Amino acid sequence: MALQLHFHPLASFCHKVLIALYENATPFEPHFVDLGDPASRAAFVALWPMGQMPVLRDEESGVTTPETSIIIEYLDRHYPGTVDLIPDDPDAAREVRLYDRIFDDYVQIPMQKIVGDRLRPPGQTDPAGVQAARATLDTAYGVIESRMAGRTWAVGETFTMADCAAAPALFYAEKVHPFTAGFPSAAAYFDRLLARPSFARVLEEAEPFMANFPTEPRSV
Repeated sequence: MALQLHFHPLASFCHKVLIALYENATPFEPHFVDLGDPASRAAFVALWPMGQMPVLRDEESGVTTPETSIIIEYLDRHYPGTVDLIPDDPDAAREVRLYDRIFDDYVQIPMQKIVGDRLRPPGQTDPAGVQAARATLDTAYGVIESRMAGRTWAVGETFTMADCAAAPALFYAEKVHPFTAGFPSAAAYFDRLLARPSFARVLEEAEPFMANFPTEPRSV
């Protein structure tokens, strides 16, 4: 098979690309990466030295593509489907890229800061960093609430790359810094994302690994 996706089913950024693949029923070969296994880690780092998942490998063209937004751009250009994840109109495409960045940079990354801090050994946590991450999330939630008032999807009237970014970001953010009680428009948008078949499939496939998600900080 031409396309190979190197990923882990629990990883939020991997979810973003899986949603894009499932939206267009794009055939691909899944390659499970276990960074805790030395052989799996070594093979993955040989493919992409930065060691960040996911990575898309196109065996037909010989192209290796990291970074979620770039992967979706590559799929949109070389493996288009019925769902136009990046609009042809340049202004709409710019707006999609903007909200893709908002969900990645101001929801996913601070969420991961909180999660990562929960995995640190006692005495090595970063309370100030976690507090800053929570403040960033609160600001982002306000931006999303304002944006989604009266909207179905993040940009325009159809599902796009921005929504691919939003779904896993909001899913995990709700677990570590809940927003649904205080931001009704964002909560309604989140419900629509959860009902989207592509994201529902991603969550179903991730379910066997969800017990590994740190719901609470480690006890000291």
